[in-house]
Amino acid sequence: MPAEPKPQQQPQPQPQPHADRITELSQLKAFTNPLRVQLYRLLFAAGSATASQLADQAELAPSLVSYHLRKLAELGFVVEAPGRSGDGRERWWQLPSEGGWSFRESDFADTPEGAATIEAVGRGLLEARVAQYRKYLTQASTWGAAWTDAAFASEWILDLTPAELAELNDELNAVARRWREHGEAAKAAGDTEDRAHVSTYLYGFPFRP
Repeated sequence: MPAEPKPQQQPQPQPQPHADRITELSQLKAFTNPLRVQLYRLLFAAGSATASQLADQAELAPSLVSYHLRKLAELGFVVEAPGRSGDGRERWWQLPSEGGWSFRESDFADTPEGAATIEAVGRGLLEARVAQYRKYLTQASTWGAAWTDAAFASEWILDLTPAELAELNDELNAVARRWREHGEAAKAAGDTEDRAHVSTYLYGFPFRP
């Protein structure tokens, strides 16, 4: 009897870098570029968008925005939005998950290059957040009393151990996730009246008086 043909192995797709938890310095370096930080934040708020839409918001050339979106896609930070780019026109982009990205400083701080990258990313994120809060302060009177009375800027000085600070971070993240899920569920149910994007910043770090 003739030998049965061996089944051909199908090529396996190459896994994309996982952007939720950054473990590669090349990924972290992507956000030393303030424009990529800005585009990521705009796309996070929009849910999905084209390069032209993001370019209008950022007041940049669409070709420049497209270039940086492709670079972010190569590193796994953005993906094509399913079902929206198949008509042959401009690509729609979205984030691979709603959780954003994070990194642990100790993964990179053991080399001068890693430490410099951490500092550059941290400063860039801080400048982006400060710019957004300054914009709110400039426009606060246009939001009305309900929003300005609800808005807050708080600072607490606590005496904690590293383990307690980590526990506080976990608790605050759980609260933020609960409210994010609440907002998404409300929007899905059609409850959109008087609902807006809300930026919530919270820092926890040691200092010496």
